[in-house]
Amino acid sequence: MPKSVDIVERDRLVSEAAWRVLVRDGLTELSVRKVAAEAGLPPSSLRYSFPTQASVRDRAVALLVDRLEARVARHADHDEAGEREARSILLELLPLDEERRVEMEVSLALGAMAMTDHALWKAHQHAHRAIRSACTRALDLLGADPGDVAGTHALIDGLALHLVRQSPEEGDAWARRALDVHIERLGTPGSTR
Repeated sequence: MPKSVDIVERDRLVSEAAWRVLVRDGLTELSVRKVAAEAGLPPSSLRYSFPTQASVRDRAVALLVDRLEARVARHADHDEAGEREARSILLELLPLDEERRVEMEVSLALGAMAMTDHALWKAHQHAHRAIRSACTRALDLLGADPGDVAGTHALIDGLALHLVRQSPEEGDAWARRALDVHIERLGTPGSTR
């Protein structure tokens, strides 16, 4: 009797293997064959789910979005109110641990490629909208002006970029403080934004 294949699990393994190849070897080395080897699977086993390099990239972005949305949803399920929950959601968007740091590196690499790859651009925009949605949720919890979503999203993107490009010895306390200052300003009626 043939062994049952968990397609969802295999797709996750392949996507995570694609992330490792991207982070370790760069975009030019991302291929179905190399990703299959990284995942410990024969390339032929990916023929239907991942027939092209583009399909591997699209699924890698989809996994980024899935993980982001799951982290944000965990906070939405709690009874936390207002500023505390909003801060928790926004912190989930920052690369403050190894897992999120890898995700950010992958997002940056694929985002750069999306500038010239129309198919990848669609997947990248899906990721962009997921971050924007999390920022919107956080501002709703703060009772902040919805017009501040774009600025909050830009702050998150900037902090995330600096966190992955800085020296590891610098830590992340500065980014947390910057976010706290931003949240405080959003929650202050009549503040200059």
